[in-house]
Amino acid sequence: MRVGIEDVAQLAQVSTATVSRALRGLPRVSPATRARVLSVAQELGYVPSRSASGLASGRTETVGLLVPSVDRWYFGHAIEGVDQVLRDSGYNLLLFSLGGTSAYGRQRSFSETMVRKQIDALLVLTLELSPEEVLQLHHTGIPVLSVGGPVAGCPGVFIDDSAAAQAATEHLIALGHRNIGYLRGGPQDEQDFEVPNLRTAGFETAMSRAGLQLRPEWMVPGNYTVSGGVRAAAQIFDLAGENPTAIFCGSDEMALGVMFEAQRRGIRIPAELSLIGIDDHDFSAPAGLTTMAQNPWDQGRVAATMVLAELGGVAGSVQEKIMPFALLERNSTAPPQR
Repeated sequence: MRVGIEDVAQLAQVSTATVSRALRGLPRVSPATRARVLSVAQELGYVPSRSASGLASGRTETVGLLVPSVDRWYFGHAIEGVDQVLRDSGYNLLLFSLGGTSAYGRQRSFSETMVRKQIDALLVLTLELSPEEVLQLHHTGIPVLSVGGPVAGCPGVFIDDSAAAQAATEHLIALGHRNIGYLRGGPQDEQDFEVPNLRTAGFETAMSRAGLQLRPEWMVPGNYTVSGGVRAAAQIFDLAGENPTAIFCGSDEMALGVMFEAQRRGIRIPAELSLIGIDDHDFSAPAGLTTMAQNPWDQGRVAATMVLAELGGVAGSVQEKIMPFALLERNSTAPPQR
């Protein structure tokens, strides 16, 4: 007959929960008790099952990841980082995709779903949560951590997006550019996420400190997509009068769209237009795009490591961590020639 956790508990004279904690290396088990449980388990040939361990410990060994969607570059790489850490630690990943739905003005029931699924911790990928949603999550008692951008009421792992945008704009200014355009997120992006607003603030701060004029007609939404970047670039290029000599894009995907539209119109980069983005998208290096690079895969790994440490009994492991970014200067920026 198969040896069960109850058999180990009975022979070791402890509870099944203690057996589970001892075998998983969790805290609050004395060294003597842990040694006795391990000895009994080895003697009986007990092999713990994931389901039995979960029942005994009250843990599902599953971490939830709440994502706005799965079709963006950043989201995909961050998910990969989280998943690798969880798999290496024997944990499952449960993905909750909201398809980009907003926290305000639309009905969402993910909190209730997560409670029903009994996840041990939750990672929130950049998505803005309403105060009611944050309160409901905290009532569950599970660790909650944001990844990729700040979420009110939760610690997070992300870059300083305002500082990154400011540094990107200052790179263009240092090259001598004074007529600088800006591609930002669309209205829905700015409502659902804090990151687009932070990047806009960084751009405006850099322009203000340099005494440069903000040109509203050159500050166009690009929706953080390549196609949006194409449309935004066309809108700027079609304006009467002078064009900007440089454009800062709030994401590399928008910058790639600007590149496509510039090429279609015969606008030479960087001779006639300098271009910089944020992210270091997989296509940015082949395209020669200058960018402020971040590493979403690493951010996902750091966040997953934090929640697993917290679940393992290391109190205070879940905390805010600002991750690095760096200027990668390639072929799309140069001093203005006019």
